[in-house]
Amino acid sequence: MAPDARCPRWGVAARGRVAAKRGVLKDGRPRLRAAPLEPPFRIVLVEPEIPQNTGNIARLAAATQSPLHLLGRLGFRIDERSVRRAGLDYWHLVTLEQHLDLAHFRHRHPTARLRLFSAVASRSYLDADFRPGDALVFGKESVGLDPDLLARMPDDVFGIPTLGPVRSLNLANAVAIVLYEALRQVGALAGAAPG
Repeated sequence: MAPDARCPRWGVAARGRVAAKRGVLKDGRPRLRAAPLEPPFRIVLVEPEIPQNTGNIARLAAATQSPLHLLGRLGFRIDERSVRRAGLDYWHLVTLEQHLDLAHFRHRHPTARLRLFSAVASRSYLDADFRPGDALVFGKESVGLDPDLLARMPDDVFGIPTLGPVRSLNLANAVAIVLYEALRQVGALAGAAPG
């Protein structure tokens, strides 16, 4: 994609270009690759507020071929410069869906099992039994997921333990930690090889 080309999904200019050869870094070294997972895990963000987090998560979604679902009212415009910058030139590789709310998401994806992640969970994400196709649901940065939702689905709520006195981890970091553990559990990373 030329530097001044417009991304068909976002209608915004892409910055730079993706390496011309798939699986090879710009300096010619091979990348470590794993086979895509079918069905993929779905990354679900409920009312994300910080554009840089969503941009970073979009890049993660592109790297793992995980669809990104944005629910409810966003705290930014999706075409904001900060969102685009954080996602670099990978936006055209992201499968993105926007939904009014969680009910709308469930209507469109009825077979996706919800796995909710919260700073107030009583069980670790390491105790979650992930399956391909699961929806990994994260709340907004300031308040997390709705307490009523967490109360209705207590068996599906997990958190990431912290060792220090921080309230919670950054949303983009939390999504990456959980997604890669889910991929590891289902064997999607086994057999990764250069190229």
